[in-house]
Amino acid sequence: MHIPVMLNECLEALITDPAGVYVDGTLGNGGHSAEILKRLSDGGTLIGFDRDIEAIERVQKKLFSGEGKRVELVHDNYANMALQLDRLGVEKVDGLLLDLGVSSFQLDVAGRGFSFQQDAPIDMRMDQTQGRTAGELVNHAPEAELADIIYRYGEEKASRRIARAIAEARVKKEIETTLELAAIVERAKGGRKGKKTHPATKTFQALRMAVNDELAGIEQVLETMIENVVEGGRIVVLTFHSLEDRMVKRFFARHVPREESLQQGGVKRIYDEPPVKWIWKKPLTATEEEQAVNPRSRSAKLRAVEVGV
Repeated sequence: MHIPVMLNECLEALITDPAGVYVDGTLGNGGHSAEILKRLSDGGTLIGFDRDIEAIERVQKKLFSGEGKRVELVHDNYANMALQLDRLGVEKVDGLLLDLGVSSFQLDVAGRGFSFQQDAPIDMRMDQTQGRTAGELVNHAPEAELADIIYRYGEEKASRRIARAIAEARVKKEIETTLELAAIVERAKGGRKGKKTHPATKTFQALRMAVNDELAGIEQVLETMIENVVEGGRIVVLTFHSLEDRMVKRFFARHVPREESLQQGGVKRIYDEPPVKWIWKKPLTATEEEQAVNPRSRSAKLRAVEVGV
């Protein structure tokens, strides 16, 4: 069962006008989207994006089959959101929600290859219709490139040792499944040694982010969509690890006005257009009660801004 993370906090930050246009850039299992729609009036509109066609089809059938024009689901990477909204004739939106976690459906379906909890081909593509798989990356990328990916996207200190172990293993035979890969990484890191987190966690995260070009997608959707939010509208972003959170924080911070003293006296407001203001100065985190019920919420951070100050 998929439990939307920090659901009430996300919706309280997001919705300012029940008759407005709201975008869920990461539809997933539709948990956030379904609740957004419940809070909108008959004049409100929900637009959901997902690069996974299975998510679009599943959510359309399960949640939105009778909603008609109130709901529009788009099969595309959220990086292309501004172009798709232009195609739909939507000039401005009242709110944008991005939940950057991997959906529980993708994690739990073995054939998608996101997790080492079940044995499966090493795929990890969010959109299985395009791009190279994580298996192709693992078996054919140069050792130095692998080490760089694992260090950059996984913040894994043992990246060189892991990349060397992968390179040595694939010479003997192709690395075919998630459990094979996890075992190679575990041996390279010296086993679990009583640690709660599996030794392959950061490596799998890094491969997934590289295959799906996730950081570039986040940057692109923020850069293009901040111009397409109405004055007084909100952008709400839920992140699950430090790389994403730092990127979102720095992007928003560039748009928050700050005062700079001038040599001739007085001050000047410095910011990237359009200006925004923080809804909260520090990110929200899940309550202890939510973390106990939904362990996936433990690493979540929620940041939100209002456009136009």
